[in-house]
Amino acid sequence: MFPRAFVFSHKDGQSEHIFQHILPHTVSQQRRIKAHLNETIFIGPAMTVPRLIPTHQWTPVEQPDVSFSPNRVKGSNRKRRRDHHSQNDLKRQRFVSPGPHKQPARNGNFTSQPAAGPVTSRETCSSNSSIPTCSSATSKPGGCVPSLREGSHQSAFPSSSVNDKLSQQILDLFHACEQQNDDLEKKEHCRAALQRDIQTIFPCAQVFLAGSSLNGFGTRSSDADLCLVIEEGKVNHRTDAVYVLSLVRKLFYTLSYIERPQLIRAKVPILKFRVGGVEFDLNFNNTVGIRNTFLLRTYAYVEKRVRPIILVIKKWASHHCIKDASRGTLSSYSLVLMVLHYLQTLPEPVIPCLQKDYPESFNPKMDVHLVPSGPSNIPAFVSKNQSSLGDLLLGFLKYYATVFKWDKLVISVREAKTLPKTYCREWREKFICVEEPFDRTNTARAVHETVKFEAIKAEFTESYQVLQLRKDLNFILPLKNTRPKR
Repeated sequence: MFPRAFVFSHKDGQSEHIFQHILPHTVSQQRRIKAHLNETIFIGPAMTVPRLIPTHQWTPVEQPDVSFSPNRVKGSNRKRRRDHHSQNDLKRQRFVSPGPHKQPARNGNFTSQPAAGPVTSRETCSSNSSIPTCSSATSKPGGCVPSLREGSHQSAFPSSSVNDKLSQQILDLFHACEQQNDDLEKKEHCRAALQRDIQTIFPCAQVFLAGSSLNGFGTRSSDADLCLVIEEGKVNHRTDAVYVLSLVRKLFYTLSYIERPQLIRAKVPILKFRVGGVEFDLNFNNTVGIRNTFLLRTYAYVEKRVRPIILVIKKWASHHCIKDASRGTLSSYSLVLMVLHYLQTLPEPVIPCLQKDYPESFNPKMDVHLVPSGPSNIPAFVSKNQSSLGDLLLGFLKYYATVFKWDKLVISVREAKTLPKTYCREWREKFICVEEPFDRTNTARAVHETVKFEAIKAEFTESYQVLQLRKDLNFILPLKNTRPKR
């Protein structure tokens, strides 16, 4: 994605594949990084400044002046460089903040205005940009997905869904554990503050809230996942993502409200930190996470029974130690897809196949900044299946304990069916195959040990047998230890 133009050295190590896109103007950007991050940029003795200029011989362009709060970043007051604009200024790299006279064309459909709710659109890149909002962020009449500013509480459940002890236990646990509106507002407030501060080093950067905090399946204790987007596209995570997050981490060290920033150099690098008691994970350009967040958010609200069932199943899996990808078991995302697949493939489906029924709303090639408004018109699904919450939980356990063929089938929410396990690299020699709905990778690839796979299957079988006999949630998930402490 990024050309090998030059090498920067910093305390996090060398990176050859570094950002001519992000730091194209050698002199001005060196001063910028030094001023804001106390970052020292070393240029090798054989590499002179003229060699850093691309072959098309453009000249440095004027950077917009960005003002900072003195209690956030030191050394921010500088004079703006005023250079002559050449004809080749039009060839500036993608990550350069547009000057005041020319904005990217695809920004035209979005407006910047003060907003109290979560940000859902691209922000005009300007020196004094405010929090952006998208006019379609508020659900239109008929849409099942609530606005990002509306409460997550749904209307009362029909009596047919809660007609027995087990179903009532599921619903009670859901109401006790579900993420509250003030929890989401707190995370959104942090997201907006982080975006403003990150824009001091990457003026066009956008920070998206993603994962369980926004997809409808979060709890009061859920961490907050954030995605930093500078320009949509593929990223070399071993170089580009690590370098960007390294710069952001150094910025975070100067911000008093951020605690313990730590860069995790995983396959998908993340920057972990805390703000006001909330754990945050920031990734760079993992845009598929934004897409699947809003797909799952639509599934969460398209039918009332989806959220309680998934929350209880996630609690059950955590209790039995089979929901931790870092330890070789299922990720939370894989488990959610497994539940959705089960609900889609019943003789009378509980939920539809959204990507088939509304392809324009979940187009994998849609500009990522349009993704939040995609499902705004999707209506609630009216299912002929009137099974209770208890019956659906029992049916889910039975399906994966006795029906599903782990060694032959791939779980596909995208197609609302199982797919044959082929010998392609993605599925070959994998114990559990769960298709990511957008990039079609295997979300369950963390399960790579026989002993962990057998433990997962055993928990499904044992819990199904116990629940079928007892019809009491306490026998597979002790409610006394599961409810959050107030």
